[in-house]
Amino acid sequence: MKKIEAIIKPFKLDEVKDALSSIEVAGMTVSEVRGYGRQRGHSEAYAKSGFGVDFLPKIKIEIVLKNSDVNRAVEAILESAKTGKIGDGKIFITNIEETIRIRTNERGEEAI
Repeated sequence: MKKIEAIIKPFKLDEVKDALSSIEVAGMTVSEVRGYGRQRGHSEAYAKSGFGVDFLPKIKIEIVLKNSDVNRAVEAILESAKTGKIGDGKIFITNIEETIRIRTNERGEEAI
């Protein structure tokens, strides 16, 4: 099993969600996060003094999948989240040792 974490621009959430739903991704967790990458954020002025804001609003999507479904999910995210401009985001893929569904005690891929 793998966990995909995708950090995307907020206005791309619906497109990414629809793309993942179209390949039958069963569930996902979505969080509003703030961060920056190479673009180093942006600056805003507050109360006549300069105040640097280094964190931009982003969305983090987390999904856990069978190994065989990872490539399709990554392609769906890439195609739907890309604008071609700086700050489009990142995708991280990590191994999952175990998954347990609390309600039924199912384990492994059956719990996804």
